[in-house]
Amino acid sequence: MATETFTDAIALLKADHRTVEDLFEKFEKANAAGRKESLAREICTELKIHTMLEEEIFYPAFRGKIEDDLMDEAYVEHDGAKVLINEIEAGSPQEDFYDAKVKVLSEEIEHHVKEEEQPSKGMFAQCRKTDVDLVELRDRMLVRKKELLAQAKSGGLPPAEPRTLSVSAV
Repeated sequence: MATETFTDAIALLKADHRTVEDLFEKFEKANAAGRKESLAREICTELKIHTMLEEEIFYPAFRGKIEDDLMDEAYVEHDGAKVLINEIEAGSPQEDFYDAKVKVLSEEIEHHVKEEEQPSKGMFAQCRKTDVDLVELRDRMLVRKKELLAQAKSGGLPPAEPRTLSVSAV
C-alpha cells in the first residue's frame, strides 16, 4: 500500500478487489496445508479491513445518494462473507469443509465485486455521479486502512461482526 498511489476512493477499493482475487487464485493452486492456512488468513484479514473501510467510511458517504437497494444488498453480502470469514479463521485446512468455505467465500466476493464494479449501473458507477469528494474519501480510507493494518499485525483484528444477519448457534 505504501508504494501505491490511488487516484480516488474507488481506485483504492478496486485495488483491494484485485489483491483478494489474486489471493483466492493462489489458494486454489496451493496444496500444502500450511500454505493454504496462511493464504486463507491473509484473505480473511484483507476482507475484514476492506469491509470495515466500506462500512465505516465509503458506504455512509453515499447513503441516500445512490440506490438504497444496492446499498442494502452490499451490507447483507458483507455479512454473508463475515460469517464465512469467522468460520475460516476458527478452522484449519485439516477440518471438513475448510476448502469449501474458502471457495464459497471466493464466489460470494466475486459476485459482490461484480455488483460494485458493473459499468453504468454498478455501485461505483453510481457513486461517481454524485457530488461526494472521492479524493477526500480516499484520504480518510487510507488513514483508517493504515490503522487497521497495524492492528492486524500487532494483535489481530476482532472477529467480523455481521450487522444485518442474526447469527445464532445451531
